[in-house]
Amino acid sequence: MKTFADRVIAFNKQIDFKGNLPEGISIMNPFRENKNIISLCGAFYKKYYQDNHPRYLILGINPGRFGGGVTGIPFTDTKRLIEKCHIPYTGQQTHEPSSVFVYEVIAAYGGTEKFYKDFYINSICPLGFTATGKNGKEVNYNYYDSVELTNAVYDFIVKNIQRQINIGIDTDICFCFGKGKNEKFLRGLNEDYHFFKRIIALEHPRFVMQYKSASKQFYIDKYISAFGEI
Repeated sequence: MKTFADRVIAFNKQIDFKGNLPEGISIMNPFRENKNIISLCGAFYKKYYQDNHPRYLILGINPGRFGGGVTGIPFTDTKRLIEKCHIPYTGQQTHEPSSVFVYEVIAAYGGTEKFYKDFYINSICPLGFTATGKNGKEVNYNYYDSVELTNAVYDFIVKNIQRQINIGIDTDICFCFGKGKNEKFLRGLNEDYHFFKRIIALEHPRFVMQYKSASKQFYIDKYISAFGEI
């Protein structure tokens, strides 16, 4: 019988976007761009998800270049993969502030094994995007940063939320990382497709680290309180 881990790995192997993107926007698909990603994230999912226990879904925005874009694991940069998950990684080390916050929340929840037995993290759009910034460097780009991009990936988003629910998600509650545009979009989807009975939105980890770091413990406590709803 296939496990939760097997189904996540199969999902990652098949995920691909074949539509047309607006000019200047590129898609980031680590599962196709890096031959080592499937085995790397496979080690993670086999460590924490090798069972058929249902999980609650946490949805971020879309993967960033230094977290899921490198490891294939949402909100997990290479430092957290090595130090917190104890999974070997060789290559360029990455540091993503969102990952730092999420793993502090995970520690407050009771550690990686307890957290990942209850939750599965991904993003509303499971693949990320980049654009060229004003200084000519590549920067992260969100699915909602332009109407044209949102429209281009809308069907892709809907299809892949449903695919992930089918992995083994408890649909009573979905947690949304990101208030504002991300929450508004997800609630609109849910009104149309009835994926979840309830959505609980929390401030995005990047927002906390960038703008509210002095109050970080307040937000960690807020996350833990929200997760107590399950």
